[in-house]
Amino acid sequence: MPDKTAVALTIAGSDSGGGAGIQADLKTFSALGVFSKTVITSITSQNTLGVQGVNDLPVGVVESQLKSILGDGKCQAVKTGMLGNEQIVDCVASMLKRYRVKKLVVDPVIFSSSGKKLLTSSGVEMMKERLLPLAYLVTPNIREAEILSGIKIRILADRKRAARKILKLGVRAIVITGGHLKGTPEDLYMDNNGFEILKSKRLSQSDPHGTGCVYSSAITARLALGRQTLLAVKDAKEFIGHAILGEVVSGTGNVSVEPLSLLHRENEKSKAITAMNRAIRVFRDERIGSLIPEVQTNIGLGLNGAKYHEDVLAIPGRIIKNGEDIFIGAEPEFGGSRHVANIVLTVMRHDPQKRVVMNIKYTDVLLRICQRLRFTIASFDRALEPKKVRVKEGSSLEWGTQQALTDYGSVPDIIYDLGGIRKEEMIRVIAKDIESLTDKILKIHHLYKKSL
Repeated sequence: MPDKTAVALTIAGSDSGGGAGIQADLKTFSALGVFSKTVITSITSQNTLGVQGVNDLPVGVVESQLKSILGDGKCQAVKTGMLGNEQIVDCVASMLKRYRVKKLVVDPVIFSSSGKKLLTSSGVEMMKERLLPLAYLVTPNIREAEILSGIKIRILADRKRAARKILKLGVRAIVITGGHLKGTPEDLYMDNNGFEILKSKRLSQSDPHGTGCVYSSAITARLALGRQTLLAVKDAKEFIGHAILGEVVSGTGNVSVEPLSLLHRENEKSKAITAMNRAIRVFRDERIGSLIPEVQTNIGLGLNGAKYHEDVLAIPGRIIKNGEDIFIGAEPEFGGSRHVANIVLTVMRHDPQKRVVMNIKYTDVLLRICQRLRFTIASFDRALEPKKVRVKEGSSLEWGTQQALTDYGSVPDIIYDLGGIRKEEMIRVIAKDIESLTDKILKIHHLYKKSL
């Protein structure tokens, strides 16, 4: 018999647009290694532009689903999302109490992110009276905390007062999420032992759809896996950060968070390493050593949406030449070279589709070959480099790349410079992917061999 899997249940509405609700909960549970079970409370018609229709299911249908799931062994954790009306809230509370559900996370969904009301006023009162006393944790945003507490929230002291009032309803712990705050999005965690402010950077300016659902689902998944409450919240906060960074455009309206972004990222990283190693083998077989400059060479490959050095794959120690032969002293790794990452990230700020850079040596012959191949070409002059750039380690190439791109007006195939004091002249080849880079380098190499 296989080991018993951690199981989490979500009781929520269906989001036809896929960004929130049951759909987001399922993706989150799966991403965190928890088996998902569902009870659907409402069918919404919505897309990236907003909610066009809401159809709450009959209470009997909701109750039937709950009996099926809860009567088939315990779920390690349960969360509620959109419940729609007071009859459904009452039903859910009764069933969870009957089956003695312990780890209950209540995401008190009252409005959609587009402002559509998703829980009746009497449903809110029923939630306060019957559901929240059962809750292990409740995760309101600022507006929901105001409604549940009756306190207008402007400053931190207001959030603390609101949290204390909600705790008095019987909740064991509360997180008031801070995504709607101006400035730094601080979450307030509070239980009967005290409070903690959970800080993070603002990772998106677009207010992506589905953050509340994914956050509460991630907490639920961590609780199902046995994490303590505050640690589960902190883990979930890190998880939602990745989901926000991986936000997707799936329609003509608002973007949505992507709970599977970390899995997609790891898959992309694996493919990038495979592609990089394939290119190195090709260059080794083609013996491109004549293209390698005295300072040696490197290849930088940025992930989609790369923002940090750790998002750029490169070779620690660079590609080394030995006559016509080349070899590497270490396997490619992300964050392997800050120098080449600076170039890649600078290029990607101008054109996110151009994600690969490789440097080769400069000669007049090689530059003419690039012209013959009809590559677009830009350059910069190191003599114009500001002193503050020259003295800052690693900033020279970033400055030069930026200068060339600004002067040229777009991202070319080639950026070269004629060097300077203790600076070797260099050609940098830019491409959209590793295959395109390989093709460009081999074309240059084959024509250069004929010229020798």
